Amino acid sequence: QVQLVESGGGLVQAGGSLRLSCAASGRTFSSYAMGWFRQVPGKKREFVAAISRIGGSTYYADSVKGRFTISRDNAKNTVYLQMNSLKPEDTAVYYCAADRQLRLGVEYDYWGVGTQVTVSS
Repeated sequence: QVQLVESGGGLVQAGGSLRLSCAASGRTFSSYAMGWFRQVPGKKREFVAAISRIGGSTYYADSVKGRFTISRDNAKNTVYLQMNSLKPEDTAVYYCAADRQLRLGVEYDYWGVGTQVTVSS
């Protein structure tokens, strides 16, 4: 069982930056690939970024490539999402997720409760 808690969301102006954190419980954090997803009301949850278990591989949605960076610190049981050059269309609830296999879809086993990111124009 893995419990995930996101933090770092908030209100930012377009062009600004935020760093999201996701803290995981348990001693086996390094056994899990991690992903970030986002969702706006009325739309499906969409993939944002993913990172392999030891951080050697990262993947991004085209819409965030070059602006967002996913990273992890296995010693701190934490995964991060650095978001730069934010746009109003990045406004969403952001979720982190964990799975023993790296996935680019929503089929992750464990999910956090989400953190709101709002980008004003």
